Amino acid sequence: MKITLNGTTRESGADTLAGLLDEMGYGDVKLATAVNEEFVPAANRAAHRLSDGDRIEIVTPRQGG
Repeated sequence: MKITLNGTTRESGADTLAGLLDEMGYGDVKLATAVNEEFVPAANRAAHRLSDGDRIEIVTPRQGG
């Protein structure tokens, strides 16, 4: 299916948000996710189904000063 990930259109075979994170190599990384501008908590990612055309944002924390 075709999705937009952090502003870039790409193809994905994942059917859930958790599957997409695994596909992208994020595994157990602490991060924030949103699908179609709606926050998706970590506990809901495995059940959150993706659809063709979804807009996904993945944000990882940064440290600095």
